[in-house]
Amino acid sequence: MTVFASPYQYRIGLDLGGTKIEAAALLPDGSLRMRRRIPTPAGYEARLTAMADLIGGIEAELGGRGSIGLGIPGAISPASGVVKNANSVVLNGRPLDRDLAALLGREVRVANDANCFALSEAADGAGAGRSCVFGVIVGTGCGGGIVHDGRLLEGRHRIAGEWGHMSLPWPDAGELPGTTCWCGRRNCLETYISGTGLAMDCDGPQARDASSIPGRAAAGEARAQAALARHADRMARGLAMVIDLLDPDVIVLGGGLSNMAHLYVDIPRLLPNYVFSDVVHTPVVQNLHGDSSGVRGAAWLWPAPPP
Repeated sequence: MTVFASPYQYRIGLDLGGTKIEAAALLPDGSLRMRRRIPTPAGYEARLTAMADLIGGIEAELGGRGSIGLGIPGAISPASGVVKNANSVVLNGRPLDRDLAALLGREVRVANDANCFALSEAADGAGAGRSCVFGVIVGTGCGGGIVHDGRLLEGRHRIAGEWGHMSLPWPDAGELPGTTCWCGRRNCLETYISGTGLAMDCDGPQARDASSIPGRAAAGEARAQAALARHADRMARGLAMVIDLLDPDVIVLGGGLSNMAHLYVDIPRLLPNYVFSDVVHTPVVQNLHGDSSGVRGAAWLWPAPPP
């Protein structure tokens, strides 16, 4: 494990979501020491204060200071230095890393939340020991992250892995013209395979909650079964494009929809229909660290302090 001279005893990760803020403190060996979660307040300044207070409480309880990594549903633009592409739009245009650093009196490293998820699962999760890991978050939205030989690949514009904003590949007539994504473009993969997209496909344009659909399908409801079949096929089409481009050693699924067990049967069965290869052996696996993977990955943005 890489060590560095550090004034910190812990690595603290933050996961800033639309409904909750989570923080976790990791020991030098990567094990979880403490985890806390609070509701996300409305407004930008309130979120900054809440994160600073959360970290202050953890450090007071642990009796030490930590390095700070933060996962957000967007990215810090290398061109402007402010947040871009966040579906929590209150963050867009804000110098979040600098504002939080000013409150905490230390550097804050920020990465996309899907990147943090991929980093966690590549480090000691379901992708551990693999050279190239593609991590997927499919929940309210849809994101992805790439880790190669233990290194997070963010790209020149900090958008590497953003497969949710590619167009749905190989659409049929019934899938077009699609719906307008929050990003302003039409036909984004996210609008089809996110939890919101699945709910709308199954239950109509006003639906937003997909949580009941797997149970309804298991109980024999034909409409729910058909929606899950379409969803798995769309997931396979999207991931086939990723495999054609990146050819990862493993694909790790996270987010609320990753708990749907049929995906790990249906997607591998469907991938050969779309991948540009004579054989397709890419494992598609569920994450190991569950809903703590993102916050753990944020902590992993810093190397381990010495034990």
